[in-house]
Amino acid sequence: MRPLIGLLKTMRPKQWTKNIIFVFPAIVFDGKLFDIPSLLAVLYATALVCLIAGTVYILNDLVDIESDRQHPRKRHRPLPSGQLPIALARTVAVVLPVVTLSLALAFNWRLAVILAVYFAIQIAYSLRLKHVVIVDILTVTSGFVLRVAAGVVVIEVTNFSPWLYICTGLLALFLAIGKRRQELMLLGDKAASVRPIFQYYNLPLLDEMLRVVTTSTFIAYTLYTIETPSPILAQTNMALGTVPFVLYGLFRYLYLIYVKGEMAAPDEVLLKDRPLQIDIALFALSFIVIIYVIPG
Repeated sequence: MRPLIGLLKTMRPKQWTKNIIFVFPAIVFDGKLFDIPSLLAVLYATALVCLIAGTVYILNDLVDIESDRQHPRKRHRPLPSGQLPIALARTVAVVLPVVTLSLALAFNWRLAVILAVYFAIQIAYSLRLKHVVIVDILTVTSGFVLRVAAGVVVIEVTNFSPWLYICTGLLALFLAIGKRRQELMLLGDKAASVRPIFQYYNLPLLDEMLRVVTTSTFIAYTLYTIETPSPILAQTNMALGTVPFVLYGLFRYLYLIYVKGEMAAPDEVLLKDRPLQIDIALFALSFIVIIYVIPG
C-alpha cells in the first residue's frame, strides 16, 4: 500500500487542478458547459490529460532523483525518499502512457495526437530542454496551451477565440516564471548545484520577465473580451466586466510572492489562498451568468 500511495503522490494529484482550469475554457466560452455529451467528452479528456501529466511527473522525478535528494523540499518526495521503488516507477512510466494514448485514440484521434505531442515535448524537457535557459520556461508554457487544445478538439467549437490560446500561454508563462523565481529564492546560494539551469537566472531577470508577462497577459485578455467571436459577448461588451478579476488575480499572486514571501508553487498557492480562490470563483461565475443566464 505504501508504494502505491507514493506512486499517487508522485503523479501530483494536487496539481491536477490546472488540468481542469486549462482544459475547460473551450466548453465554457463556447456556451456548451451544460450540454451533457460535450461535458462528458471534456471530462474524459481532462482525465486522460491528468494521466499523461502524471506520467511526465514520474519520468521527471526518475531523471532528477539525485538532484532532488539535495533539495530541501523535493528530497521528501516518494522517489528520492525511497517510499516509491524505482522499479515500480519505471514500469508505470512505460505502461501508463501506452494505456492513456490507446484510450485517447479510441475516443478521438486528434486528442491522441495532442497528448502524444505533449508527452514527447515533456520527455524532451525532462532529458534536455529544462537545461536550456528561457527555452525551459517556454516548454512548460507549451504544455498548458496543449491542454487548452485538448479541450477544443473533443467538442464542436463554434465561438472559441484564438485569443484564448494567447491568454493561456501568457498566463502559463506568468506562473512558470513565478515558480522559477520562488524556487531560486528558496534554494539561495545552492540553487545552481541543485538545479543547473539556475546558473543562467537571477532575481532581476526573473522580476523583469514577470513585469513584461504580467502586462502582456492583462492586455491580451482585455483584447479577447473585445475581439471575441461569441455573439453574446461581442454585442454587449459585458465580458469587459471580468477584466478586474483577472487584474486582481495577477496582482494578488505578485503580492503573495513579493510581500508575503510565498515560496509554494503557483498551483499550491491556488489551493490555499482564499482571496485568490474567491477571485477565480467570481470570475467563473460572472462568465457563466453572462454566457448562460442573461441570454435566457
